[in-house]
Amino acid sequence: MFWLYLLGAVTFLIIVLRRVLRRQKPLTDEVHSSRVAIDNVQSGVAWIGLDGKLGSVNQSLAKSLGVKQAKLMGAEWMTLFAAADAERVAQAYSQMLLQGKSGFKACGAGPAGDPVPMDVLLVAVHNHKLRFVGHHCLIRDCTGERESEICAADTESSLVPAR
Repeated sequence: MFWLYLLGAVTFLIIVLRRVLRRQKPLTDEVHSSRVAIDNVQSGVAWIGLDGKLGSVNQSLAKSLGVKQAKLMGAEWMTLFAAADAERVAQAYSQMLLQGKSGFKACGAGPAGDPVPMDVLLVAVHNHKLRFVGHHCLIRDCTGERESEICAADTESSLVPAR
């Protein structure tokens, strides 16, 4: 008789476990698809924790800066930008803490000190108790735009008739 109760309890637990796992599968798939989307966006995305260290960086950001993705992990987030922009970045960070988000233009610290022009958006993240837990740094590489502006200026100057 005891074995019959035990068999019933085990069957019940297996049914419950299967239902829980079936409910978690769509959530796991959604998290995976979101992760894939973030990794493959055309702009840079970084997560910065409370300690000011880069918690995650997508491939586009690493490619824009010409650095391996693994090398950026755990680095100080201010090292993404040129030293000349440090004051502007600090002001934008303070503004983000007050208003929730802040945008600015800066130069990224590219390979061998090459400046990488970028539009930056800082977005604060709070937990359910409204405590600050970190922020996202969304970056759009403007290198192509800058080159096209230079080309357009060269073209315009060559089209102006000489006097």
